Amino acid sequence: MIANLDWSTAATLATAIGTLVLAVATFASVRSANRAARVAEAAFQSNLRPVLVTSRIQDPMQKLRWADDHWVHLDGGQASAELVDGSIYLAISVRNVGSGLAVPIGWSLNSQASRADMPHEDPDSFRPQTRDLYVAPSDMGFWHAAIRDHDDRDYGWLSKSLTEPAPFTIELLYGDVEGGQRTISRFGMIPMHRDEEIRWYPSVARHWNLSRPDPR
Repeated sequence: MIANLDWSTAATLATAIGTLVLAVATFASVRSANRAARVAEAAFQSNLRPVLVTSRIQDPMQKLRWADDHWVHLDGGQASAELVDGSIYLAISVRNVGSGLAVPIGWSLNSQASRADMPHEDPDSFRPQTRDLYVAPSDMGFWHAAIRDHDDRDYGWLSKSLTEPAPFTIELLYGDVEGGQRTISRFGMIPMHRDEEIRWYPSVARHWNLSRPDPR
């Protein structure tokens, strides 16, 4: 039987088997490399991921200034919502509990009190952040904005919510320093009487991941 073996056929068969083994090994190697790359990318993204929440009550007071020279002292764990000379000034003392730098992109208002079952606003409808703000990881910072146009779509109901204090909602759109990992965080603005004045206390309600699958 050996004498009758077609050595040309055997050589071809051996070459085919060797090629198949090499292909399988190459496929396994590429698959393993792709898996390692995905793990490395996920770890890299995790190191850049920001998460904004309300700051702590024991965090220090911050002194904020708007472009029109309006000033406010903002205590830790609090917000500010004022109607002054026809202009509305909003601010929140925040803390970044993520591991990456938080860069606010835009903001949106809702006249309703914050609820977990409310869908977030369309990101394309958010007002752009006109001043660059940065909140370092594991550190506190602030967000602030203003509405000065009386014809603004939110001016009417918001000015009433400030003069006749009523809860409302602010949503912040932000990302990491690379411009990715866009996130929306919802803050409920709660008015409380304290020391014969109205003080505003923000309460973070939900976070939405826009640039990656949401865990919910």
